Amino acid sequence: MGQHSIVQVAVDVPLPGTFSYLTQLSVMIGQRVAVSFGPRRLCGVVVTDIPQQGIEPAKLKSIDAVLSGLPPLPEDFMALVRFAADYYHHPLGQTLFTALPTGLREPRDIQLPDERPYALTPLGEAEAPPARQRARLALWQALQDGPLTLAAAKAVTPQAGKVLADWLAEDKIHRVEPEAAPLRVADSPELNEEQQAALDALRGQAGYQPWLLHGITGSGKTEVYLQLIADHLAAGCQVLVLVPEINLTPQLITRFTQRFPASRIAVQHSHLADGERLKGWLDGWQGRADVVIGTRLSVFTPLPRLGLIVVDEEHDGSFKQQDGLRYHARDLAIWRARRAAVPILLGSATPSLETMANVEAGRYRRLSLSRRAHGAARLPDVRLVDVRRQKLAEGLSEPVIEALRQRLARGEMSLVFINRRGFAPVVACTDCGWTSGCPRCSAKLVVHLLERKLRCHHCGWEEAVPRACPDCGNPDIKPLGEGTQRLESALTRLFPTARILRIDRDTTSRKEAWDDIYRKVHAGEVDMLVGTQMLAKGHDFGTLSLVVALGADGGLYSADFRASERLFAQLMQVAGRAGRADAPGEVLIQTQWPDHELYQALARHDFDGYANTLLDERRIAGFPPCAYQALLRADSPSLEQATAFLAEARRLAEPLSAQVLISGPAPALMVRLANRERAQLVLEAPQRQALHAFLNQLLPQLDAVAKRHGRGLRWSLDVDPQDM
Repeated sequence: MGQHSIVQVAVDVPLPGTFSYLTQLSVMIGQRVAVSFGPRRLCGVVVTDIPQQGIEPAKLKSIDAVLSGLPPLPEDFMALVRFAADYYHHPLGQTLFTALPTGLREPRDIQLPDERPYALTPLGEAEAPPARQRARLALWQALQDGPLTLAAAKAVTPQAGKVLADWLAEDKIHRVEPEAAPLRVADSPELNEEQQAALDALRGQAGYQPWLLHGITGSGKTEVYLQLIADHLAAGCQVLVLVPEINLTPQLITRFTQRFPASRIAVQHSHLADGERLKGWLDGWQGRADVVIGTRLSVFTPLPRLGLIVVDEEHDGSFKQQDGLRYHARDLAIWRARRAAVPILLGSATPSLETMANVEAGRYRRLSLSRRAHGAARLPDVRLVDVRRQKLAEGLSEPVIEALRQRLARGEMSLVFINRRGFAPVVACTDCGWTSGCPRCSAKLVVHLLERKLRCHHCGWEEAVPRACPDCGNPDIKPLGEGTQRLESALTRLFPTARILRIDRDTTSRKEAWDDIYRKVHAGEVDMLVGTQMLAKGHDFGTLSLVVALGADGGLYSADFRASERLFAQLMQVAGRAGRADAPGEVLIQTQWPDHELYQALARHDFDGYANTLLDERRIAGFPPCAYQALLRADSPSLEQATAFLAEARRLAEPLSAQVLISGPAPALMVRLANRERAQLVLEAPQRQALHAFLNQLLPQLDAVAKRHGRGLRWSLDVDPQDM
């Protein structure tokens, strides 16, 4: 028996630090192991070995097994996990297992797939199977033409797996190392002067450099990505491409596979089956995938030959995880690029204020695309429709209805955008004023008329639409406001011959939904699209000439200081869907505030002007990106319990740093969610280092404080929060 050694193991539990275990086995940092943790058997990852001084081995458990089917997790991956755990002040074990695909979180061995093809040995070539063994003979004849992968062999005969195993044991075949397929790049369109200048600048800079590719909608940012990626693939590098939404991946994958037909492209997002995601992750780690395209979790995919990172639509809030490890994938991608000494390209028509501030400070370099890539295309005309004195039909003004009628007559496609799904946001009683509130949340129940349901879009609560007011019995209850279902119904009545397609979370839940949408749109089978913010992100619908935006004014009233930035970006993005091909585009925005600075900037397509206005406001107010924030949240069955915990946390925090401004405790903007009351402390500092030094002192004390306030209390920390 070998000598015992002590190693530190990270496991997926909500506790800080790592745990000491004994082992007589040879283990390396990054090795997956099976360990006993209390009554459970868990998967762990060895993070370091430690000296034995001061530790009594007799009190330690031994590692149950070394899961040796995979090599140890790479050092670059472990470094990224450690940084994320430190920066977001999250337990290392939970951070590490968040970063791993589900298939690697269980205490079972995983074997790397052997994708080497099979080839005949001289012995196998000399011994043909007898004619009566038809399956074996067919497979032997196929191998005469050259090596076969297992998939190709199974196409010859379903018995291939057993036959090949037998022949391997008999030394009639052997595995051969596949030759790397030479890079093939399909023909690409000619770049315009701005695109070529941007590409030349990107090609001229080696090593780490964050770039902002700020291009108006339809300016051909993706084509710049593709031609830059071709350079890195030709140099033998791997490329990571982050996108904000799952629904963007099918469109992007199609373009990538058409441009790089011989390259291996792996996809990573949460809607994949566990086996699919694991395979793509392993393909990236083992260097088999040339390009990895995915949503925020793919930022953790290990890539040994990483040469370039692209973050498309970098401004999008979907890159920020809102529970558990509350990381921002764009920010982790920038850290990863810096450590790997590779360039990172951030693309957007509406860059975030954080990115614009970094450009202003000289940390990022900006490249601009100010005109559309399609020769005849130009930015759409934006008209503000003042609805203060107009009678609306199901939320639609007469100028909007007339514009839709004209596009339908010309055979052009229109898009009606409202960022509310369902039929109506609320049901109300005309007598007593009752409204359909969620019994579990500080939110209204949304009418889903087709299902005759009231549904909470925050906690999932459902109930039937009542036949009369529950408070006074009045049968005259009415849906107030519009959602996508109501608009779809109204447009169907107004334009009975129109082919209308609704796009929201309810209609895109199926895995194949977006493929069907793209097929119908590009086949000319749609006259009008009705949808939510899903339609504002990166989609290219060439025949779309009219965009109508409804219900946008609500974004002007929010208590969240980021609301106007989000609304401006959202409206610029959705407006940019119009006029991307030959037909000129027009955008109609219904509003009661046509003179508001936000709408006036939209009408001028003046992103820089409005972004500078917002940055000036943030500087005056001391808000990010001109300061650094963390949000200490607490939720509990009672608001008093959550507030009492935060008040005690504040008393502990106040002596720790004079540089940190503490605000609260105060109720969250949505106080009640899923039967739990929520409150928060806002922690703010002028320097990032001061904030993190403060958090390092405060957080170790909070678990003891939380225990004094009852078992029903939960608390969490959100560094660089995006939602208040």
